[in-house]
Amino acid sequence: MVRRGFFARATEILGAVIAGGLGVPALVYLLRPARTVAPGGYVDAVDLNQLKMRAPEEVSFQRIRKDGWKLITEKATAWVVKLSENEVVAYSPMCTHLGCAYHFEAAKNEFICPCHTTNFAIDGRVLNGPAPRPLDRYPVKVQGTRLLIGTIEPAKPAGEKKGA
Repeated sequence: MVRRGFFARATEILGAVIAGGLGVPALVYLLRPARTVAPGGYVDAVDLNQLKMRAPEEVSFQRIRKDGWKLITEKATAWVVKLSENEVVAYSPMCTHLGCAYHFEAAKNEFICPCHTTNFAIDGRVLNGPAPRPLDRYPVKVQGTRLLIGTIEPAKPAGEKKGA
């Protein structure tokens, strides 16, 4: 083999090694099935023994969200109200008017959105203001003393029946 032939063959082999080193991982990434961990569902949020009766509390929890092939863990919040020993509701932290953050004002026993002066009752209904519907809720489950929170379910506008 001549020197020139040797270097040509060595360059071809080196190129094949580099292409394989880059191509195989790319193909595995594109062709393998998405992760089997299911995002969403119910997540553990709070111990019910820590909540006071009819005193809303903003609770933080971790939720897994799927973005393409990636699973992203993100922080989420909910306003949780213990209405009775066996009834708990969790509201989305965003006003149903324009998505502003609202707060609970204990003196008035109301949720208040300061941006557009919407007031919500402790049961989530609109008392006054431009909000078109009650507060959106998270579905909840109680397991022992733990509260599990699901994915937000938008509320129906006032007067519209459930299931319509």
